[in-house]
Amino acid sequence: MKETKNPWMKNDQWTEAIGKLRDIVLKTELVETQKWGGEVYTINNKNVIGIGGFKNYFALWFWNGVFLKDEAKVLVNANEGVTKGLRQWRFTSADELNEKLILQYLHEAIANEKAGLTLKPEKKEAMQCDFFAAALRDNTALKAALEQLTPFKQKEYWEYMATAKQEKTKVARLEKITPMILEGKGFNDKYRK
Repeated sequence: MKETKNPWMKNDQWTEAIGKLRDIVLKTELVETQKWGGEVYTINNKNVIGIGGFKNYFALWFWNGVFLKDEAKVLVNANEGVTKGLRQWRFTSADELNEKLILQYLHEAIANEKAGLTLKPEKKEAMQCDFFAAALRDNTALKAALEQLTPFKQKEYWEYMATAKQEKTKVARLEKITPMILEGKGFNDKYRK
């Protein structure tokens, strides 16, 4: 059986250090699981933390780290301006692992999860496309078929059409998706299990 590579482990230089971090995490009530090919720790099936190794550091990240007090000022936003709730605690050596402090943060994260402290993702408005809107006005069967799809699948079609810049691209895309919509298929159904 082929061993799958953990996408959160960019190299093997942190294997021993991450093992030590994992041992600390396993002293809590968090449940270890695999999601997206990496180690995720949950409580009541809710993601609390993850562990991964990168080029210059290994990290413990908190899905809802924004709610942690962070009195030791160890957390960073991994992608400022994009990431809302996730916070990382980065390490460059196993010597930096302060078990007592890590457990303090883990217990606070667990308590926050149990209390229901989470950031709800912001709902994005579906992209608009005048060309697609006009095509739907002109083809009532197409409009009716699109409306039978789930809102998520409708949004996929709207975004696909809205991202076309040139008129010829819009025409080609409409020709491609019309039979899919009429058959009741979502734009990305072929990729879903």
